[in-house]
Amino acid sequence: MQVDNDVRTGRHCIFNLHVHLVFVTKYRRDVFSGRVLIDLEEIFKNVCLDFEAELVEFNGKHDHIHLLVNYPPKIAISNLVNSLKGVSSRLIRKKNYPEIKNKLWGNMLWSPSYFAGSCGGAPLSIIKQYIEQQQRPH
Repeated sequence: MQVDNDVRTGRHCIFNLHVHLVFVTKYRRDVFSGRVLIDLEEIFKNVCLDFEAELVEFNGKHDHIHLLVNYPPKIAISNLVNSLKGVSSRLIRKKNYPEIKNKLWGNMLWSPSYFAGSCGGAPLSIIKQYIEQQQRPH
C-alpha cells in the first residue's frame, strides 16, 4: 500500500477514507490522566498499523477519547473498533494504573458503545482542530 498525501493506493483501488471514532469509559468514569492517554495513543497507533491504517489524530479527556483514522476499504470499521478497544483495554489494565483500578472493576475499560463518523462532510482540518483542542488532563 502506498501513501501519497491524502490519497492512498492499494492493489486494486485508490482511496481516501477517514473515520472519526469516540470511545467512552465504562460507566463514563473519569479515569484518564495524561500518562494513560500517552500510552493509549501508542497502543492505538500499533493496532492501526496491524490493519494497514493510520492514526492521524488522537486526544481525549478524563472519560473519553477521540481518534481520527485513515483506513483502507478492505477494513470493516466494526472490526477495527473491536480490536482498538480490546487491545487497549487489555494492555492498559495490565499496567495497573491506580486511577483506573480504583474507579473501574473487572476487566472492562470501555463502554460497549462507540461513535463512528465519516469525515467526508467536514474538512479534515476542522476535525483535526476539534480533536487537538480537547482538554487533555495533566
